[in-house]
Amino acid sequence: MPVTSITVATRGQGLYEFTGEAEAFVRAQDAEEGLLTVFVRHTSCSLLIQENADPDVRTDLKAFFARLVPPTSDPSMRWVVHTMEGRDDMPAHIKSALTQVSIGIPVINGRLGLGTWQGIYLFEHRDRPHHREILFHFSG
Repeated sequence: MPVTSITVATRGQGLYEFTGEAEAFVRAQDAEEGLLTVFVRHTSCSLLIQENADPDVRTDLKAFFARLVPPTSDPSMRWVVHTMEGRDDMPAHIKSALTQVSIGIPVINGRLGLGTWQGIYLFEHRDRPHHREILFHFSG
């Protein structure tokens, strides 16, 4: 059961697609059917399968989550205790808790079972750049 990792460099909050890297990993397994598990090893970012055709989708998702969970400098977030790592840290943990850090994707006929307009994204919730480690695990 092969496992590998990739690193996604972020430039701050937003969605970063890495579908191509996942497809390459699956092709290297030379298997017809199975399951790809994708896992991010951090607590202030998450994973999404989302539309990859219209960049407005990514823009709107980022704006929605910013409204849903604003930075701790916003008066509505005065209740937050964990601010040691900056005003975006605890909101990033909350956003990560609301989304997911692991995704399972079926492999069918040697390919990811994604829909036509679907891509795999790292959803960075922190303001500053990071290098995020993502694990791929194939079982088939």
